[in-house]
Amino acid sequence: MTEQSVLGTGQATADAGDEGYRKSLKARHINMIAIGGAIGTGLFLGAGGRLADAGPALAIAYAVCGLFAFFVVRALGELILYRPSSGAFVSYAREFMGEKGAYTAGWMYFLNWSTTGIADITAIALYAHYWSFFAPLPQWVLALIALAVVLSLNLVSVRLFGEMEFWFALIKVATLVVFMVVGIVLVITQHEIGGSSAGPQLLTDHGGLLPAGVLPLVLVMQGVVFAYASIELVGVAAGETENPREVMPRAINTIMWRIGIFYVGSVVLLAMLMPWTSYSAGESPFVTVLSNIGVPAAGHVMNLVVLTAAMSSLNSGLYSTGRILRSMSMAGSAPRFTAAMNRNQVPYGGILLTAAVCVLGVGLNYLVPAEAFEIVLNFASVGILATWGIIILSHLLFVRSAERGELARPGYQLPWSPYTQILTLAFLASVVVLMAFDEVGRITLMTMPLIILAMVAGWYAVRRRIDTSVLEHIS
Repeated sequence: MTEQSVLGTGQATADAGDEGYRKSLKARHINMIAIGGAIGTGLFLGAGGRLADAGPALAIAYAVCGLFAFFVVRALGELILYRPSSGAFVSYAREFMGEKGAYTAGWMYFLNWSTTGIADITAIALYAHYWSFFAPLPQWVLALIALAVVLSLNLVSVRLFGEMEFWFALIKVATLVVFMVVGIVLVITQHEIGGSSAGPQLLTDHGGLLPAGVLPLVLVMQGVVFAYASIELVGVAAGETENPREVMPRAINTIMWRIGIFYVGSVVLLAMLMPWTSYSAGESPFVTVLSNIGVPAAGHVMNLVVLTAAMSSLNSGLYSTGRILRSMSMAGSAPRFTAAMNRNQVPYGGILLTAAVCVLGVGLNYLVPAEAFEIVLNFASVGILATWGIIILSHLLFVRSAERGELARPGYQLPWSPYTQILTLAFLASVVVLMAFDEVGRITLMTMPLIILAMVAGWYAVRRRIDTSVLEHIS
């Protein structure tokens, strides 16, 4: 059997969906997966438009959303130490909420990553078109090539996935570190950039920290929170990690200071390098700064970085949904073929199902190349909010089970329970409300009845073949 969690009653819990995996991921892979999950295009691209909307106080929004993202991953971390599982939150929802909870968690996560995958291949094609070499190729062809390459590598082995994520994350981190070092030097020397001297004075010189008031800062949070999407990926990787109970706490604990340095620090630095009015949604804020200080090929460098971030996201989506769908399939709430594994212990059935949905994205790139990105990105937001909510609910039920003496909590715990969970759930609910104030968000909310209807219909279609023995209690 797989690694088991010790219960207060002298029993142990094991999920059959965790059998058959190789423990091939090393500590360095997990550390970089944790970093990669916390740094993506939400910073490299999204920060520019958000600075233009909210001003320097955007750093506060990143800090607040980052804190709640950390609560989510810390709750997941405690569940991991209780029982490492490749099914991650699906497996925990199964144990504490029943198979309906696992079904909801799994399919909402699949909705998140399959639609994110479409957005990723669309983004990769758009970024590739930045270089004239790729200009003759239609957008849909580039999207198909990107999908084929990442899919092929993902099917080889979990070790190769770990290596890809290691190098993808290293590129992102190295770029940020170099930029921040250069930026700090420019601030200290008060270098003139775009007609203004860099320095702390820029935080207040152009209308103050909140130049447009509090409301824009509040509204921008519903976009900022999705910059942290995929931070939960480290939980899925736990099931294929050597010594997860040693590796995971260190990896998760470092997420907090990485958020502080890379997200909050970068936004504060950007606001001190140029007036917030200099940034726009149409250009990476890093490109804006580098171009204004005369760095040659700044656009090319950052385009390569955001291309890498999109490739990393696609890679992660195929990896995680393959494991989640296998866990669901073992219980009967996903198609049987998604439980299939190849000789390298890679659950190729689920990976191919996600890739098949991404192929629909190739079709969107053919039919409506200009709108493909926005069409699908909205569905991903619903999926990630549902996933985070279920992680917190599962953890809350887990703690209550521990309080009843039914199981023992590990030493690594989410602090201030149950207040932390309740506050996090309230925050996630507020994000849903804030989506109603955004034009794109309203369209997303209007699709919710259709998503709920599809989920209910799907449950009635699979409920007769649910196998509750997948989660076994063994002495």
